[in-house]
Amino acid sequence: MSATSEVQICSNALLLLGQRPISSLNDPDGSAGDSVILAANFWPMVRQAVLRSHPWNCAMKRVALAPDSVAPAFDWSYAFTLPGDYMRTWTVGRDGDAPEWMVENGKILLDNAVCYLRYVFDNTDTTTYDGMLTLALTSGMAAAMAYPITKSQTEQDSMIKLHQFHLKQARTVDGQEGTGEQSPDSPLISVRGR
Repeated sequence: MSATSEVQICSNALLLLGQRPISSLNDPDGSAGDSVILAANFWPMVRQAVLRSHPWNCAMKRVALAPDSVAPAFDWSYAFTLPGDYMRTWTVGRDGDAPEWMVENGKILLDNAVCYLRYVFDNTDTTTYDGMLTLALTSGMAAAMAYPITKSQTEQDSMIKLHQFHLKQARTVDGQEGTGEQSPDSPLISVRGR
C-alpha cells in the first residue's frame, strides 16, 4: 500500500512539470498561487476518471441491495438505488448468475428481487492505493495540468503518453492479483452466450 496523500500526488505532478511543490490543496486567500488552484480543481476529476477506468482492487465493493418501494413504470420489475459512492457497475448477480440489468438515473433496474452488485466506488483514501496506481494518478494530474501551466501542447502530449504508460502498467499488475475474470463488456462473454 502507498502512504501517499492527495497533496503529495498533486505536488509530485507539479514537480514533473518543473514547478514548485505544494503543501496544501486549500488556498482560502489566493496567496498560494495558480498551482494550488489547478491541483485542487483537477484532482477530483482525475481521481474519479482513473478509478472508474478499471476495477482497481482498492476501489471495489460488494453489496446486496433491497428494491426501492416504487417499481419502474414498465419493462423491469424492480429498481434499486445505487450507493452514494457508486462510480461504475462491475457485475450484477452472484457467481454464475448473469441477470439482465440496466443503470438509469441513479438506479439499477433488474427483474430479480435482490440486487447483488459489485461496483467501483469513489475511494478517496489515497493510503489504500498501491504505488503503481499512485504513480498513474500522479502522471494523470501532470497531464491534466500540463497545458494550463506550461502553455505547451508538446509538454501536454508528453505527459499524456507518460500517464498512458503508467496507467497500463498499473492496470496490468492490479489485474494479476486474483484468479482473473472477464470484463462485463468483454466480447468473449457475448460470443459465449450464443
